[in-house]
Amino acid sequence: MSTQPRWSYLTVEVKPGLMGGFKTDVLQHELTKHGSLGWELVQMIVSSPLAPAVLVFKRPQ
Repeated sequence: MSTQPRWSYLTVEVKPGLMGGFKTDVLQHELTKHGSLGWELVQMIVSSPLAPAVLVFKRPQ
């Protein structure tokens, strides 16, 4: 009998620059920081150019 893995999820907001868009160094920092803690990026949600992006991470419990 196999068991399904259980996941923990984390969301992180990344604010856009003054003219919209995201600085690659800020995104890289967040991805590296959370990746080193065992989090895997699942999705990046951007609802509009001036709204914060939401990074969605998961890792096994």
